[in-house]
Amino acid sequence: MLVWHLRFQTFALAFLWGLAGSAFAQAPPAPPAPAPAATSPNLTVLVVDVQALLQNSKAAKMVRGQIEQKRNEYTKEISHQEETLRAERDSLQRQQAAMSADALNQKGREFQQKVNDLERNVQGKRQALEKTNGEALSKIQEQMLKIIADIAKDRKANLVFQRADLVLFDQSFDVTDEVLQKLDELMPTLTVDFAVPTPPPAAPGPAATAAPPAANAPAKPKKK
Repeated sequence: MLVWHLRFQTFALAFLWGLAGSAFAQAPPAPPAPAPAATSPNLTVLVVDVQALLQNSKAAKMVRGQIEQKRNEYTKEISHQEETLRAERDSLQRQQAAMSADALNQKGREFQQKVNDLERNVQGKRQALEKTNGEALSKIQEQMLKIIADIAKDRKANLVFQRADLVLFDQSFDVTDEVLQKLDELMPTLTVDFAVPTPPPAAPGPAATAAPPAANAPAKPKKK
């Protein structure tokens, strides 16, 4: 019996210290005393847990909530379309014995096109959500970097490291909580602008229009 198959597709710790060696005179007369070396600037390091900020800030939480809500809407919509296709598939399977081979192949091509369209619709919605989420996180990161730069300037910091890049460090260097507090003050909310889902173009070739195999489908008997 002919069966149509539905296919559904349901984010260094490296301190370099230069040690200048001292040169000693080997014989008199002694060379002129070198000028005092310029005092090396103090090294001030800050550490920020960027991933924690993108997880725990008010703006990031608000973005996740909006993305999840939209994903749930898309899921319900796609599930409804899947159920419609399943019902159509079952109906075609019940009717195939009474259809001619040509009619059966035509119905099969039309059904397969609907399945392909659904797959493209799912892919378009997924890409739209990814784009929307990326744009929202970029806004949070932009504000976060400004805050980090201001803190580094106030503390005359020479280096700022991401926590994920470090294996061991003095916790007094960590300013994540300070950045988080300031970020929540400056960006307590963030409304997401959802990208319009655009299904990717259909792939050229026989895959988009090929009819399901009908060799095993019984042909409708000819009238004498």
